[in-house]
Amino acid sequence: MLKLLLSKTLALLATVLAASLVVFVVLQVLPSDPAALMLGTEARPDTLAALRHQLGLDQPGWWRYLLWIGGLLRGNLGVSYTYSVPVAELIGARIGVTLPLALLSILLSTAIAIPVGVLSAARRGGPADTALMAGAQLGVAMPNFWLGILLILVFAVGLGWFPASGFAGWDRGPLAALHSLILPAFALALPQAAILSRVTRAAVLETLGQDYVRTARAKGLTATKALWRHAVPNALIPVVTIIGLQFSFLLAGTVIIENVFTLPGLGRLMFQSIAQRDLIVVQDLVVLLAGSVIVVNFAVDLVYMLLDPRIAAR
Repeated sequence: MLKLLLSKTLALLATVLAASLVVFVVLQVLPSDPAALMLGTEARPDTLAALRHQLGLDQPGWWRYLLWIGGLLRGNLGVSYTYSVPVAELIGARIGVTLPLALLSILLSTAIAIPVGVLSAARRGGPADTALMAGAQLGVAMPNFWLGILLILVFAVGLGWFPASGFAGWDRGPLAALHSLILPAFALALPQAAILSRVTRAAVLETLGQDYVRTARAKGLTATKALWRHAVPNALIPVVTIIGLQFSFLLAGTVIIENVFTLPGLGRLMFQSIAQRDLIVVQDLVVLLAGSVIVVNFAVDLVYMLLDPRIAAR
């Protein structure tokens, strides 16, 4: 198991390094002049020259990459050209919105999807199965930004239960902050829960047809106990796979949802930085988000080992 863990850790580091290299090449090497891209073609030559010197564009690309990676390892992410503050401060101020939003969304998605998928599999072919899968199909077809607008119209404008936009802030207490995140979390979670519930249903139906489940039933175990003791635990591996993949979709979805709900998170910062052509912030944010997805996939591999000891024994 130790050898497998070491190999996966090395693969994690190599993947993060490869992702950082791709981001650097796309944003720093492929553009003929990143400074002109940031300032526009009508910028004065002396202003362009000053920015090129500030970004280190007068140095070889490989050296700039090494300096950037070294800064990332030390926590020095550079200084935003637009805001004139360290990028680390911008990210630190915004991650307190995006990370709780993503975690709350994945918790809501899992809490909704697994019971729906299991119930649908247990009632296969019945009215409950048909109704639940029809709802799941509707959720798959529904864009999260459209769902967010619909939730605002119903629960914020119509009923007044939740704020339509903005973030209360953690300084006002966790309940007030979470209250601001409920609607955007549901807007992110419901489409992903629809996908996850269909995967859960398929996985549970497959395990229900296995010999060990039929043997358990033949020994007198009730259908409900056979479902929860044998079918559901053995169906969790593909479900965990989808949960890990959905985390990347949730991070990508925050770029849209945070703008719909005017949340001051990383997604809104990414949108603003792209609009303002602040390549320094965009570069660091893309690497941060890509690294988060890679780390989550690594965590999913570790969960595999816990769910199926045969994987660790290989």
